[in-house]
Amino acid sequence: MSTKYIRNFCIIAHIDHGKSTLADRLLEETHTLSKKEMKAQVLDSMDLERERGITIKSHPIQMKYPHSDQQVYTFNLIDTPGHVDFSYEVSRSLAACEGALLLVDAAQGVEAQTVSNTYLAVENNLLLIPVINKVDLDSARIEDVRDQLIDLVGCDPDDIIEISAKTGEGVDKIFQAVVDRIPPPKDKAKDPARALIFDSMYDNYRGVIPYIRVFDGVIKTGMTAEFFSHQNSYEITEVGHFVLKHVPTMELRSGDVGYVIANIRDMDHIKPGDTMTVKQNKASERLKGYKKIKPMVFSGLYPADSDDYDQLRSALDKLKLNDASLLYTPETSDSLGFGFRCGFLGLLHMEIIQERLEREFNLSLVTTTPNVQYQVELKDGVLVEVDTPAKMPEGGKIIDILEPFVAGEIITPKEYIGGIMTLCQKKRGIYKTTHYLSAEKAQLHYEFPLSEIIFDFYD
Repeated sequence: MSTKYIRNFCIIAHIDHGKSTLADRLLEETHTLSKKEMKAQVLDSMDLERERGITIKSHPIQMKYPHSDQQVYTFNLIDTPGHVDFSYEVSRSLAACEGALLLVDAAQGVEAQTVSNTYLAVENNLLLIPVINKVDLDSARIEDVRDQLIDLVGCDPDDIIEISAKTGEGVDKIFQAVVDRIPPPKDKAKDPARALIFDSMYDNYRGVIPYIRVFDGVIKTGMTAEFFSHQNSYEITEVGHFVLKHVPTMELRSGDVGYVIANIRDMDHIKPGDTMTVKQNKASERLKGYKKIKPMVFSGLYPADSDDYDQLRSALDKLKLNDASLLYTPETSDSLGFGFRCGFLGLLHMEIIQERLEREFNLSLVTTTPNVQYQVELKDGVLVEVDTPAKMPEGGKIIDILEPFVAGEIITPKEYIGGIMTLCQKKRGIYKTTHYLSAEKAQLHYEFPLSEIIFDFYD
């Protein structure tokens, strides 16, 4: 298929603005799944995602859309999380796309995660299609939200699509907009092969399966996969697309989104964000624009039963495979025994990892109080990173202790500004500016010590 009939896009939204419901509706309208296969929030495959009503992992799926110009278009939708803790997932997903649906709840309006994910999308040069969802609600404020979107992305009022993902109203306009507005991938099938690994999964029989977006060249069964982060190579035994399950195909060409099976057994060899190439048409440079994200919150995880230590290590290895933002190193505690010091993107990320370890791997865990990492400057000029009190150097050797700060943006209805500013002061916040997004909504800019806001600042 020519790349001009491919569209790679994602949906970005704040939590609970209807992203997973819209994804379901798109799958239904394109007959990607039969009525029997459809279940609410198809792309949220983890029980945890359904229970909490949030998306944690980025799920890809391919749809076929028969257009009025007699052409069948291939839509690759990469579902993305909305919560700030999973911005790492979002950044990988955006890097695999040319466009994004910017979804906003007609009653709630533009919220914090809408803003930050929009900035990420703009940084990745994505074409944005603004969509107002839940227009069927009695509490919908369509005109207000329209103005907020125009302020946020500077779009033309006519570019904004109004829909109800729940009832299906207006969803047909999204298909037309995806075809007309989102650019197709560039056709670089003759170039040396390069693909971005945006996710991966582990299969007990087939090993580590990287999920890729091919930017340049062609990747076929029988070729030898190589990676920029290490020197190992693997023979490719299968490539294919996603239609909720893996569907094998002959090859993946530039513009395609798919998976690769190559009997990779070492989980450390597949790093989301890495560039994959092939020995038969090898690229000399990795793909640009990928940023590594540092963990912000640290906590100790210990098995309640010391005999489960190896099982905990194996479970963390498997979770790390498709959550590259999770870091862990072995540590020992006098009272808790052998365990792991883990780094997370935030408290929700920490809770999700803990719940997944307990549910999916049947582990009983003891978790230490979360804290942040400090930098300690010593008299001999050495800078030491400290994430537990036990690692703090002796007082006589220390010149300075530095703590991590965050640049915070708080979006609030104007009547709460006073209360929020009082809270920020209590949390050692340093006020910067106030910017009014609309007559009713303001954006406050503060700098905070991270340790003050990881616990009970955001409820």
